[in-house]
Amino acid sequence: MEKTEETLSVPEETPETERKSKAPKAPKAEKPAKNARKDERLRQLQNSEFGQMGLSREILLALDDAQYETPSQIQKVFIPKALTGEDLMGQAQTGTGKTAAFAIPILQLIKFDENSYDPQALILVPTRELAVQVKDEIEKLAKYTDLTCLALYGGKLLSPQVQALRAGVDVVIGTPGRIMDHISRRTLNLRNLKIVVLDEADRMLDIGFRPDIEKILRQVPQSRQTLLLSATIPPPVESIARKYMREPEILDCSLKEIASETIEQFYFTVAPEMKFELLLQLLKRENPHQAIIFCRTKRGVEKVADRLSREMQSVEAIHGDLQQRRRDRVMASFRAGKTRYLVATDVIGRGIDVSGISHIINYDIPAFCDDYVHRVGRTGRMGHEGVAFTFVAPEEGNELTRIEMRIDKLLKRDEIEGFSGLPKMRTAINEETSANEETKAPPVRRRRRL
Repeated sequence: MEKTEETLSVPEETPETERKSKAPKAPKAEKPAKNARKDERLRQLQNSEFGQMGLSREILLALDDAQYETPSQIQKVFIPKALTGEDLMGQAQTGTGKTAAFAIPILQLIKFDENSYDPQALILVPTRELAVQVKDEIEKLAKYTDLTCLALYGGKLLSPQVQALRAGVDVVIGTPGRIMDHISRRTLNLRNLKIVVLDEADRMLDIGFRPDIEKILRQVPQSRQTLLLSATIPPPVESIARKYMREPEILDCSLKEIASETIEQFYFTVAPEMKFELLLQLLKRENPHQAIIFCRTKRGVEKVADRLSREMQSVEAIHGDLQQRRRDRVMASFRAGKTRYLVATDVIGRGIDVSGISHIINYDIPAFCDDYVHRVGRTGRMGHEGVAFTFVAPEEGNELTRIEMRIDKLLKRDEIEGFSGLPKMRTAINEETSANEETKAPPVRRRRRL
């Protein structure tokens, strides 16, 4: 369970006043020409691929405002079936529009009820950053409705979250630990839930949320609809599905190759002590619009970010040990394009959607193949082009091979003059030996140390 910053005892209370609709006042009478343009816009939207799904006028207008032109593959297959109310498991790589795939059915199926203060939909996510991102996406798509949403995660004071829950919320997005915290304090009631979503299910299980997830699923109504989305469906995810879902249909939209049309993938063979110099030369050569530099450890992130900030401007670091306020500030700066280089652990390896990311650099080769999939998935999102580089030490050849087998694709070898898989000293000795052999010069004799 996530740590909280304050102790709070809250009795069960039901507000006496009704929830207020956020719908704007009725607009003044408009000119016939303006009405005609609006009607034409709506007709075009209703004839679009999203319109053929039977979505409401409010959602279609919001999709148009957000520049959703055509649904992605996961959206095409997932949304129509989710609208029927059946349990579903959707498998697709990151950056393919999974958030909208479950957000749109939620907004279509639930209705604003001024007499109800309890959420009708619950979305469980693995990280605080993803909770904020999903909340922002839902707010964007719900702009023409009265539906409200709230993100619940650790690192924030409980009091504002409790006040927001008391005021009435339709959709709650949260990390399992903080959701359990509110349930145990009786500040979150799940009795009216109609839809539960497990987003990035494999990641939630990887980082140890299974006990909390099961506790939550045991407390929600059995009549609910359950939607599960994940980039991979390993046995633990299948086990959760068998236990808590009703004959779910699996919709597999994953690709064997990771966005091969939009992401170029390269590797460098480099000695560990030469990696930072290679990083500097690579950034100068590539001149990325925005880049994420992934390290395995928090200490590694701090070290690389500190050294890089001395050489370049607009560098930030993010990992799990940072205070939530600083993590929020770093991510806000990166999303706004103010931060150019973000050095990170895999804490943001899943779900973070920043369209300006042009380059991914795996400073440390990931420990698990699936982590490579999610790291690289930060670029080349929704059809945009991107490039990924992985630094491979000479003894890490097996890790590279496993990654290539996982993605069913060979990474291309890249080179920058002066960098190789051998340490500088060893390379110099080899070059000297080679030169001696060519000129048939006798080997250099060294004086023994006494």
